[in-house]
Amino acid sequence: MSAIRTQVYLTQEQRARIEELRARDGRTLAEVIRAALDAYLTAPEPTLEELQGTLDEAFGSMPDLEAPPREEWDRFDSDWSRVERDPAGH
Repeated sequence: MSAIRTQVYLTQEQRARIEELRARDGRTLAEVIRAALDAYLTAPEPTLEELQGTLDEAFGSMPDLEAPPREEWDRFDSDWSRVERDPAGH
């Protein structure tokens, strides 16, 4: 197998979980990571119909959830972190 050396940064939790798998299965770090990537890359992507089905199944599952009013939606950035604006909306 020809391979290309690649450097990635893992969180401490990711590394610890990989080490657990490694110790349990007797595989190398690289083998665990390659197997995970292979599984991810070969998994079929859901169709729009499957995604819609998942949304349909979940609809109404949290009737007591309070969502912010539509007027406040822009107060969140793309990571759902609060973006504070002055009261004038600037």
